[in-house]
Amino acid sequence: MKFTGTENYVTTPDLMLAVNAAMTLKRPLLVKGEPGTGKTMLAEEVAQSLGMPLLQWHIKSTTKAQQGLYEYDAVSRLRDSQMSDLDGGERVKNIDNYIIKGVLWQAFMAEEPIALLIDEIDKADIEFPNDLLRELDRMEFYCYETRQLIKAKNRPLVFITSNNEKELPDAFLRRCFFHYIKFPDSDTMRQIVAVHFPNIKQELLSMAMKTFFDIRNLPGLKKKPSTSELIDWLKLLVAEDIPLSVLQTADEKVAVPPLVGALLKTEQDVTLFEKLVFMQSRNR
Repeated sequence: MKFTGTENYVTTPDLMLAVNAAMTLKRPLLVKGEPGTGKTMLAEEVAQSLGMPLLQWHIKSTTKAQQGLYEYDAVSRLRDSQMSDLDGGERVKNIDNYIIKGVLWQAFMAEEPIALLIDEIDKADIEFPNDLLRELDRMEFYCYETRQLIKAKNRPLVFITSNNEKELPDAFLRRCFFHYIKFPDSDTMRQIVAVHFPNIKQELLSMAMKTFFDIRNLPGLKKKPSTSELIDWLKLLVAEDIPLSVLQTADEKVAVPPLVGALLKTEQDVTLFEKLVFMQSRNR
């Protein structure tokens, strides 16, 4: 079984190779890159291409590794024990009723191979990756409350994404196959846009792409616009039927684009961009 790309996701040869290498090695694929470069979508598209169900675990700053395994709801059991006269206490006697199965438990117990996405792992506490080392390495864990060894029936295809907000532990990195998604160059970006807008006017696309990359290359920009933000901006340009002349300037210098809020997301960046346009207009 190999991943060969999909119609809905532009896969560069090195990314395709990374996915297949992770499957061959039976290791998690750790994918890093700027926000908005399609890391999460990669897992979705690979799963769909290979005919695998996909489980997603979106990590937050408060997420603990234990939640991916299971949680024991002691509070509910205590409450039910105080009301045990209603059913003779049968529910309370069975501790399984108070075990909340996490995504790793679900993935391990699946009857068929599945894909598992651990999304934005760097949002959690620094110890979070280390707390999952044994489980991801051995594909098993122990539930002390039920005295069960939960062992994977089939090894899931694991995708782990990171936005580089925190450095990940070396021990964790050793157990992963790593790939960094580079920001798309102009040709790759055109392929990505073609997936979303197959009938877009090429003149509009060329001018929009020029403006987009001009903005990304601004020195001092706090947040560079991403691929997903370019797609949003093009969607607005097409929906509002923005004329090509609005994006053009006589000397091809940077102009303030319409609907700039789709590209620039902080007041500092908007101000920086407006200052650049003003300086350029004075130098004409």
